[in-house]
Amino acid sequence: MKAIGLTQYLPIENPKSLEDIEISKPSPKGHNILVSIKSISINPIDTKVRAAKDTVEDTPKILGWDASGIVDEIGEEVTLFKVGDEVYYAGDITKPGAYSEFQLVDERIVGNKPTSLSFTQAAALPLTTITAYEALFERLHIIREDSKNNSKKTILIVGGAGGVGSICIQLAKVANLIVIATASRPETISWVKDLGADYVIDHCKELSQQINSLGFEFTDYIAIFNDTDEHWEDVTNIIRPQGKIVSIVENKKPLNQAIMKIKAATFVWEFMFTRSMFQTPDMIEQHKLLNWVAHEIDSGKIHSTLNKIFSPINAENIRQAHALIETGQTKGKIVLEKW
Repeated sequence: MKAIGLTQYLPIENPKSLEDIEISKPSPKGHNILVSIKSISINPIDTKVRAAKDTVEDTPKILGWDASGIVDEIGEEVTLFKVGDEVYYAGDITKPGAYSEFQLVDERIVGNKPTSLSFTQAAALPLTTITAYEALFERLHIIREDSKNNSKKTILIVGGAGGVGSICIQLAKVANLIVIATASRPETISWVKDLGADYVIDHCKELSQQINSLGFEFTDYIAIFNDTDEHWEDVTNIIRPQGKIVSIVENKKPLNQAIMKIKAATFVWEFMFTRSMFQTPDMIEQHKLLNWVAHEIDSGKIHSTLNKIFSPINAENIRQAHALIETGQTKGKIVLEKW
C-alpha cells in the first residue's frame, strides 16, 4: 500500500525528509480496526517528531495523527464498529501513523465521523478536538452542561487561532463560558471572532493590561496553546485566586510558582496521547468524547476548523504542509485528501 515515511530526520526543505514509499497492508487483531484512510490532517506534533536529529530508522517511520476514513477490517474483540463504518480519530503516537492508505487503530480511541461533514472536513478535527475537550472538561474540570454557572466565568485562550485554539473556542462557547482569545493579525482576529470569541486580545503585547482594559481583574481559567515560557508571568498574574491554568506547550525554562502558591491556583498539563500511550483503563473516553462532538457538529453547534486543502496525499504535499506549520503563522487546520 502507499505511504509516506522517513528513515532520516531532516529539514523539511530536503526531499528525503518525507518520501513516497510502499509498505505491507496490516491486519487487525484484538481491539484494533483497519481503516481505509480518506483524508489526513497535519499538526505541529508531526513537525516536532520529524525535526532534524541524528537518528536513522532501520524501517520507515510513518507519521500522522489525524485521519478520517472507512473501517475496512476489524479485530476479533472489536465491538464498537463494523466494516463500512465512517470514522475519525487521532491515533496513538507510539504506533505507525496516518500517512498511509490503511492504518491500524484501537477502536477505543476512534469516533463515528460526523454525518454532516465530508471526510476532509472531519479529518481536521480529532487531535485538536480531543486536546481541547480534555483541557477544558477533564484538566480544568469545567462542567460541560453547567451553562447557568459557566455564563459568569471567563476563560483566556492563548493561541486562539491555531488548531487547538480554534476548536477550544467553540467548545468553551458550547459550555457557555465568556471567551477571551488571543490573536495578533487581522486575518486571525477575524477567524477567532467568527468562531465565537467574545473578546480578542493580542498575545504579542502584555496580556494583563489588555485583560484589565476589558473590565476583568482576573480570569477563572486559562488555556495556553502558544509558548508557555513567554506567557507564564502574565498568565499567573491574570489567573483568579483558586483558578486553573492548563498548557499543552512544554516549557524550556523553570516556571516560577510563587504567585501560583499564594493564589492557591492549579496548573495542569494536557497531552491527548497519554491514554493510548499508557493504555489507561479509561481509553474509551476518547471514543465517547469524539462521538459527543460529532453530535454537536451534526446539531450545528460546532464547525470544522479546516482552512487549507492539499490534494493528493503524497510526500510533496505533506512536505508543503509541514513547511507551513513550521512558520507558526497558520490558522485552523491543513488537510490532505485523496490518494
